[in-house]
Amino acid sequence: MSRTTPLPSRRMFLRGLGGAALGLPFLEAQARAASAPTPHYAVFLRQANGVAQADNGEPEQYWPRATGRMTRASLAGDGDRALSELADYADNLLFVKGTTFGYPGNGCGHSGGGNQVLTAAKVSTDPSGNLSLAMGESIDNYLAKQFTNNGGEPLTLYSGPRYGYIEEVLSYRGPLDLRPAEDDPWNAYLRMVGGVDTDGFLADRRRSVNDLLRGQMQRLLGRSDLSVADRQRLELHFDSIRDFETLSCSLSENEEQQMASLAGQGTLDDNRLTVARLHCDLVAIAFSCDHVRAATLQIGDGNDATQYMIGGNRAPSFHQISHRIYSDGSYGDPIVGAIDLHHQIDRMHLQVYRHLLDRLAEHGILDQSIAVHTNDLGAGVSHTYRNVPFIIAGRGDGLLKQGQYVDLGGDVTHNQLLSTLISACGIRKGNGDLVDDFGDVDLPRGTLSALMA
Repeated sequence: MSRTTPLPSRRMFLRGLGGAALGLPFLEAQARAASAPTPHYAVFLRQANGVAQADNGEPEQYWPRATGRMTRASLAGDGDRALSELADYADNLLFVKGTTFGYPGNGCGHSGGGNQVLTAAKVSTDPSGNLSLAMGESIDNYLAKQFTNNGGEPLTLYSGPRYGYIEEVLSYRGPLDLRPAEDDPWNAYLRMVGGVDTDGFLADRRRSVNDLLRGQMQRLLGRSDLSVADRQRLELHFDSIRDFETLSCSLSENEEQQMASLAGQGTLDDNRLTVARLHCDLVAIAFSCDHVRAATLQIGDGNDATQYMIGGNRAPSFHQISHRIYSDGSYGDPIVGAIDLHHQIDRMHLQVYRHLLDRLAEHGILDQSIAVHTNDLGAGVSHTYRNVPFIIAGRGDGLLKQGQYVDLGGDVTHNQLLSTLISACGIRKGNGDLVDDFGDVDLPRGTLSALMA
């Protein structure tokens, strides 16, 4: 290697390590890593049962009062709206109201919404009802298969009980091909880091890779043919490994212990939001390591019946709250204060999303990511597919506006939003144009210039 070749920065060096095993460096490979394109990541969090927004004669409790520019102060000033939970990230956010799913459900609004939210595809006629499936691939699959990371597969995660009526709804390899999701963040973490023997893994985790490979490092540094630049690169490598272990590719010991302590309990009701946060930790680590480029997190099954703790009290089923009655159907006694209960649950889900943004920011990858919070429905009472909320953090490759609330009016099919997000991850068509054709072929093509910087 030339003695005049500039050394990569510590940050770029860590990025070069991201997709590789933490062994001794291939010195020339690190120089190539320094000039590699910046990777972009996409994660999609899904909440069920719609949100408490203006619909069916109910008051607005979700969206800010005014479209256009958002600031931390303006978003915090709308403190009675659920999205004020995200005020600290106002400059990083793009709120998108006014998209609609292109097709009706087929006998079950929850299943049909889940089928469409990340696919923009038709809903199957066979199977139908709560068993219906999407007739196309989902955006996480489309993005992940563009890269070799994780074998071209997305990270697919799930938090909450499985009641057997509707479970996974999000990630599709293709028509009728629904991908199973992992309930247990500890299992997913061990697969990612290569841990098999849990006790041995935790013991080795407490020792630095530098300690484990010290003999090899000393022999390498003792070689007489190393240039000054190569010795500097090795020192950078050794110093960076310790930073890398802390900042990128592993949880802290306390986080590992918490995750391990909840192993096998990811489907328990009261663990739902705790496990969802641990899944968020896992996504942030997986992205920071460049282990995977796309991920989904489904919180709750198809018609989430969690009984959340609100104000110290056990609330009725969230699904029934979204119907405003003590029933999973159309008739039942009214739930007193159901609208406010739904609003409080919206806030709880947005707090999980804020936790994800915190973790992406801690790893220094929020700006190059697309982190999306969305839903199966616009609102629970009507089961509407209009005004399905899309909250987007990060700029990806710089295509998207930030610090903006945009209302598209309600008649824009959301496949155009998904195409815009694909393009914001740096993906282009063969001729170099933005991707404008994601979703079912019968839907209008295009991207959304109103969302672009």
